[in-house]
Amino acid sequence: MADAETLPSWHGTTILAVRKDGRTVIAGDGQVSMGQTIVKGNARKVRTLAGGKVIAGFAGATADAFTLIERLEAKLEQYPDQLARACVDLAKDWRTDRYLRRLEAMLLVADSTAIYTVTGMGDVLEPTHAVAAIGSGGNYALAAARALMDTDFGAEDIARRAMGIAAEICVYTNGSLTVETL
Repeated sequence: MADAETLPSWHGTTILAVRKDGRTVIAGDGQVSMGQTIVKGNARKVRTLAGGKVIAGFAGATADAFTLIERLEAKLEQYPDQLARACVDLAKDWRTDRYLRRLEAMLLVADSTAIYTVTGMGDVLEPTHAVAAIGSGGNYALAAARALMDTDFGAEDIARRAMGIAAEICVYTNGSLTVETL
């Protein structure tokens, strides 16, 4: 049986959420890496949920993220039009459930009025500046998007430009984007 040090190390993604002028956008790159090798360049890490009312992007282990997105969808069905409550309930389950506790992923979730970062540590964080990012290139995309917020660019343009900057800096991020808008 392999231990954690001998298993492949899956790295990288960049997910960015921007809300500006009544528009909410989540953008995600498509690169999946194993060690120093790019194994896929066009993965789709951003999804629409709740009949198109919610967007979610994920970073981390894909199967773990899909499990969390399925759980989030169930919470959204249980609490329609209550994104904050659904995210808090998911985070609570994620932190306390023995199975979920082992999942290695993060979610960036948004509707037309709010953005939340949801983690397995029980965090549900709403950004101060209407911009949030996760993943290996997240800090680069976050900084670029924050710098662009005072321009005349709309939310989608800001997200695309910031993701382009992150792709130029982070080796685990590429320019193959999935962009969803509300």
